[in-house]
Amino acid sequence: MDVERIDNGINAEEGEYEKNGKKEVKGGGEKSVEEISESQEVPLWKNQLTIRAFGVSFLLSIMFSFIVMKLNLTTGIIPSLNVSAGLLGFFFVKTWTKMLQKSGLLKQPFTRQENTVIQTCVVASSGIAFSGGFGSYLFGMSERIAKQSDDNGSFKNPSLGWIIGFLFVVSFLGLFSVLPLRKIMVIDFKLTYPSGTATAHLINSFHTPQGAKLAKKQVRALGKFFSFSFLWGFFQWFFTAGEDCGFVNFPTFGIKAYKNKFYFDFSTTYVGVGMICPYIINISVLLGGILSWGLMWPLIETRKGDWYPAGIPASNMHGLQGYKVFIAIAMILGDGLYNFFKVFSRTLTGLFRQVRGKQSLPVANRPSTSDTSKKISYDDQRRTEIFLKDQIPVWFSVAGYVTIAIISTIALPHVFHDLKWYYILVIYMFAPTLAFCNAYGCGLTDWSLASTYGKLAIFTIGAWAGSHGGVLAGLAACGVMMNIVSTASDLMQDFKTGYLTLASPRAMFVSQVIGTAMGCIVSPCVFWLFYKAFDNFGVPDSQYPAPFAIVYRNMAILGVQGFSALPKNCLLLCYGFFGAAILINFMKDMMGKKWGSFIPLPMAMAIPFYIGPYFAIDMCIGSLILFVWEKLNKAKADAFAPAVASGLICGDGIWALPSSILALAGVKPPICMKFLSRATNAKVDTFLGS
Repeated sequence: MDVERIDNGINAEEGEYEKNGKKEVKGGGEKSVEEISESQEVPLWKNQLTIRAFGVSFLLSIMFSFIVMKLNLTTGIIPSLNVSAGLLGFFFVKTWTKMLQKSGLLKQPFTRQENTVIQTCVVASSGIAFSGGFGSYLFGMSERIAKQSDDNGSFKNPSLGWIIGFLFVVSFLGLFSVLPLRKIMVIDFKLTYPSGTATAHLINSFHTPQGAKLAKKQVRALGKFFSFSFLWGFFQWFFTAGEDCGFVNFPTFGIKAYKNKFYFDFSTTYVGVGMICPYIINISVLLGGILSWGLMWPLIETRKGDWYPAGIPASNMHGLQGYKVFIAIAMILGDGLYNFFKVFSRTLTGLFRQVRGKQSLPVANRPSTSDTSKKISYDDQRRTEIFLKDQIPVWFSVAGYVTIAIISTIALPHVFHDLKWYYILVIYMFAPTLAFCNAYGCGLTDWSLASTYGKLAIFTIGAWAGSHGGVLAGLAACGVMMNIVSTASDLMQDFKTGYLTLASPRAMFVSQVIGTAMGCIVSPCVFWLFYKAFDNFGVPDSQYPAPFAIVYRNMAILGVQGFSALPKNCLLLCYGFFGAAILINFMKDMMGKKWGSFIPLPMAMAIPFYIGPYFAIDMCIGSLILFVWEKLNKAKADAFAPAVASGLICGDGIWALPSSILALAGVKPPICMKFLSRATNAKVDTFLGS
């Protein structure tokens, strides 16, 4: 999982669906996956890349880019959408092929390899909506966020042209950086990649008679809740004619609780997110909200005039806002650094064990020197044979990386004048090693540390550049690093999925490249629609506050200015919460899986520190629905909960498209429904009575 992106919507245990090549079923004796599909011919790699697959991928990438963008710009919590991407890809192509089959025009049947290509392309494309930094480092460069941070330094406002150009020159490097090591990761080291394995299990199950029937029912459930969520978003829109209007501002627990961000905002998106995310994440977010908005901020507010000036605006970074932002940063950094060193140490330990006794690391085109005398299963033999069949030359990977690195080293200083060419060169010298570490660590733990590497780039490059453009240089360096390490781990996840579904590595790589190219165009366009449609975009307490933009901007300021940027006593509190984040993580690891699973996650706790706990209530309601459902019928909940949750997320997410178009066209909702306190109501009654 990513530190701002929750990627464990599919449990690792679900991914481990085989043991020694056999399905784990009661009674035993059932054929393995590849023995069942032995009679099915595996298409050539070129035949796995079909026009219909990329047509469906393009439509789904637009849909998922809207969903990820909306999540990114509201809270920054993004669950794994692999289940819905795989399910919808299967449904659309299967429906299309059935129609062609009935008319006698079907030339090529729909295979699990083609399904994997769609899955890879969609996830690669929508992933740019996260790694592109539209809700974090990229928008953090803007004048609007600079003013909120009380930063009089340089800024760079968003523009569709330079954003697309920037993404094109940085998003492909990660793909080439780890490409030669696909064999060592997947076959020699047999890394788990739990999300990739679980996705493969899902796709394999779709292409069996029983799995196809279940998938049909799951799509029906997804469609039903998609429609409900979309229509609910449309209904709510009618009552939002002004500020603080509509159901999203309903004071569920009273006016005082509402002012401290404790209310249910009727968001089907975050109810769905709560159903996908593990219970401990939802509880952690709620605990963080109670700790900050329920205790800390009211107490610090009583020190107004002592700790910070009484007359400054609420949004001023030298007032209460500064405590909210910097304490959240301290927790995020404490959690990120702890997990960085944990995963890095596990990576080095695992790597040492794997290569001990070998003379060199095996790469893609070199035969493995490991002991092959051990008997391996039929499934492993068949998968290895297919995976090694279509080679990608090492020279192609090296040439691709060097060429793109040269182009971007020349181009990026023209986009960001403060980002010197030698900063970029240093990043590219270390990037392949860091990309390998992230991809390897993700294979062991399912935990991508892309945003942690990005934060490290903010501090190192920002401090190096100093006060002369260090903020923009640090944020731009963050974008370069995040894109490289994020796409590297995503590619290896996809190679694992392809290995288990007999998809060609060439087809997977081409699909990843095409999906990334789609994302470099689709995601900026989606962001631009949001940016132009809403006048208060990026403003605190607005519909799309982009909360992590101000967090990343202030990290860059901290890297350049040091602790002088902090309000009074804020540094002491930051030390405390930084240490607490490390201590909580350490306790969680020491207590083991059984008891450690009850310890909250500091990263999740930090998210509501700045934006408030209202969405945590939505997520906990989603958890409660899932918990009751599992108690009533666990088998049905396991089968349909991901589809129901995806429907709720997708419907509300897609409503963002027509609502943005209406806003651009100047069409406003007809009603402003406000919920007032009793005192205010009494004043209104008196006014109307007079």
